Amino acid sequence: MLQHVAPETPGRIGEAAVAAGHTLRIVRSFLGEPVPKTLESAAGLVVMGGPMGVYERDRFPFLHDELRLIEQTLRLEYPLLGVCLGSQLLAHALGAGVRPGLKKEIGWHGLTLREAAASDPVLSAAPRTFTALHWHGDVFDLPEGAVDLGRSSQTALQAFRYGPNAWGLLFHMEVTQAMVAAMVEAFPEELTEAGLAGHELRTQAAAHLPTLERIGRGVFTRFVERLA
Repeated sequence: MLQHVAPETPGRIGEAAVAAGHTLRIVRSFLGEPVPKTLESAAGLVVMGGPMGVYERDRFPFLHDELRLIEQTLRLEYPLLGVCLGSQLLAHALGAGVRPGLKKEIGWHGLTLREAAASDPVLSAAPRTFTALHWHGDVFDLPEGAVDLGRSSQTALQAFRYGPNAWGLLFHMEVTQAMVAAMVEAFPEELTEAGLAGHELRTQAAAHLPTLERIGRGVFTRFVERLA
């Protein structure tokens, strides 16, 4: 697992992997830990979120190494899950455009899955509509050959699958109450820019997380089952 900032841990994804008997190796790029050159003995790859952009690779050189690892994972068709920044890196690796959106999408908002999600190996575990945490400024185009799986009212493409084993989720369904609190603490300027109050996001988290946890458990369990 590749982690880009302290608050955005693997969360519920990590819990699902450990429950299935897997050992997590978390590479914390923000602490200077080197990105592996190969998957080595890993069964798959999870790439978490972060405030940096795909187009800021000169400022954050570790993104070059992460893209190479993502490309290798795609070639091998190993299971790959990208969340938020991770989904943007996946889209970029597949040749799709990634750019700043018209405005940041932050807060607890509805998500609608496309019809294709009903037969998706992973997202079919989720209901057609639900509320998730959104915290992103960048958006991406659908990679050529990928399947559009979901949208929100603000963002036309929120989820996609490429091939049999690679998923990109722009939204957050892996978060815990502690993660939400840590994100609020870490990025107050983004909340101010969006006209939001941190205490509101934390209060809303208490209302939405029980359902999101149940949905996420089903989705992440199905992803983890694909790890060989």
